[in-house]
Amino acid sequence: MSTHEHAGPGYASPEVARQQEPEKLIYVASLYEGTGIEKPDFVAVVDVDPASSSYGQVVGRTDMPNVGDELHHFGWNACSSACHSQLRRDTLIVPGMRSSRIHFLDISDPGKPTIKHVIEGEEIREKLGLSAPHTMHCMPGDIITISMLGDADGNSPGGFAIIDARDFSIAGRWESEPADVQFMYDFWYQPRQNTLVSSEWGAPNTFQDGFNPADVAGGKYGRKLHFWDLEQRKQVQTLDLGDDGWIPLELRWQHDPDSAQGFVGVTLSSGIKRFHRDNGSWDAETVIDVVNEPLEGWPLEGGVPGLITDLVLSLDDKDLFFSNWLHGDLRHYDVSDPRNPQLKSQIWLGGLLGRDGGHPKASGPLTGAPQMLQNSLDGDRVYVSNSLYSTWDNQFYPDLKGWLTKLDRQTDGTYALDEDFFVDFAEQTDGARPHEIHLPGGDCTTEIFQ
Repeated sequence: MSTHEHAGPGYASPEVARQQEPEKLIYVASLYEGTGIEKPDFVAVVDVDPASSSYGQVVGRTDMPNVGDELHHFGWNACSSACHSQLRRDTLIVPGMRSSRIHFLDISDPGKPTIKHVIEGEEIREKLGLSAPHTMHCMPGDIITISMLGDADGNSPGGFAIIDARDFSIAGRWESEPADVQFMYDFWYQPRQNTLVSSEWGAPNTFQDGFNPADVAGGKYGRKLHFWDLEQRKQVQTLDLGDDGWIPLELRWQHDPDSAQGFVGVTLSSGIKRFHRDNGSWDAETVIDVVNEPLEGWPLEGGVPGLITDLVLSLDDKDLFFSNWLHGDLRHYDVSDPRNPQLKSQIWLGGLLGRDGGHPKASGPLTGAPQMLQNSLDGDRVYVSNSLYSTWDNQFYPDLKGWLTKLDRQTDGTYALDEDFFVDFAEQTDGARPHEIHLPGGDCTTEIFQ
């Protein structure tokens, strides 16, 4: 792998990032939305230092100014791809999916984030004609690009918003021309491949009140990946994933900046597909298939799907983790050969199948199931929370109580539950539910390398 001069925030390479000291704090998007508790969502600060007396405790929180944001995904103002920027990694960008507000949190004191700026959803709708911010990545040129799942009215298509990373103003839309993209969700980009890839969920007006299976047959959910020319900001190829490709959500390109392949979690069809470029065009193949499981009383034909709602890839591109949010298991695969993943670890935490392994520090059986995941820079720890999206939580797990735990790498390369680490969000935060997790120094879902 070739290298380049790195003078900005972040790390020059995945190898350099992996050499960083273990994190002592993590940030967690935490929601009251959907719980019946009329309080603002917040960003929790959790102590993850095993030597600390407050290990596994929420030691700080930054409340949003308003009720009803539905915090979901968040990210940084600057990261490793901003290798020639003068910016510092000092601001968390925290959108609300329902409100379309975007909050900017100063983390000069990592343990005490403070809100320093807010863009109201009305301004975004008026200036860009977009709503429902989801994934964000810092990009070269001191910009923050955010995938927006809906138009101003919550219908499709969405698009990409640009925020100026220097003054946090709205800088326009990322696309240079209208694209043939019906749905928007996650995205990743690879500078050396001059490519951005985006995935599909559905319009906010389709999913925000819960999941109706008839909407899949009705064409209201996606099954395509879209590939874009990064420099020209133009869509160049659409790849239909077919009947086993319904609702491709999270994208994880390999971290090797020379790589032309990665993985996408196909949520409803419950598989992992490897996308790759051969002979100039992009294609995808299923490399992991999660079989539906029978369950008495399940209303749909064919059994319960795993529902792969998140996946993370270690910085050395060797370990892939994903969550089956309906089944209840978190899986770990060796993907040293991306075409032939090998199952190495499987941990059951909650779920609908009755296989909950529980946690010794939990007050009872776990509700919900593994959902959002994060892998530490060195690859040794995997954090996991249990909330997906407020209305879907209530639909599939009506009694869901929030929790967060983690797995640790063992000497044989497998991963096992940390029996000393369990954050009971129901108890520690008066009923909030945890969603996405980020580390103060960046992590496997924020860092892209030039």
